[in-house]
Amino acid sequence: MLVLSLDSSSIASAALTRNGEVLAEFATQDTRSHAEALAPAIYNLLGQADVEPSQLKAILVGTGPGPFTGLRAGLVSGRTFGFAWNLPVYGLCSLDALAHRAAQGTTERTEFLVATDARRKELYWGRYEVHEDGHGRFAVSVDGPQVTAPEGLPKLPVYGSGAGLYADQLPQTVADSTDWQPTAADLSRAAWALQERGTGLSTDTSPLYLRESDAKVPVQRKKALR
Repeated sequence: MLVLSLDSSSIASAALTRNGEVLAEFATQDTRSHAEALAPAIYNLLGQADVEPSQLKAILVGTGPGPFTGLRAGLVSGRTFGFAWNLPVYGLCSLDALAHRAAQGTTERTEFLVATDARRKELYWGRYEVHEDGHGRFAVSVDGPQVTAPEGLPKLPVYGSGAGLYADQLPQTVADSTDWQPTAADLSRAAWALQERGTGLSTDTSPLYLRESDAKVPVQRKKALR
């Protein structure tokens, strides 16, 4: 199954995968150019893999949580290409994708957290439990996603770049994962793991903002000067 995945909840990333295996991928840390970077990156990925849009079976987008502007870029790009190419578009929580990566490195059934930067001295986070079956280890969501201050997180091992920002407040941080951010490749691997277990993907691509926008409509319009 050939899939184009997009995630812009933290960094802007795109990946072309077949059955969860990455054929080509792109990522940029420039959070100011998510929208500008994704469209040309998608065409470059298709060219690298010698793939035509007509060969794709679906588009997968990360639904966050993430900041308003950055998160919208990936979602709108995915929906637009899905419409233009007549492809189904599926959504998956970006923290779930990161949790799937974390679950692959565990050796026993346990609980853990994943956390990313929510700015304003807060973290986006979710709580997961590791399960294992004939297809390997996988993460099951127990709580979240939520947005809170670092001190509000449960006392469990924490994976992800958010934990790296507050290592002094999160002594349970997993040190070798403190630069991890959700990527489109993570998203595709997690989605394929769900499909292997017979779990269908959701067509809900609603963004997980978790808090209101800073932009407010004035209650009363100012009178024009005469």
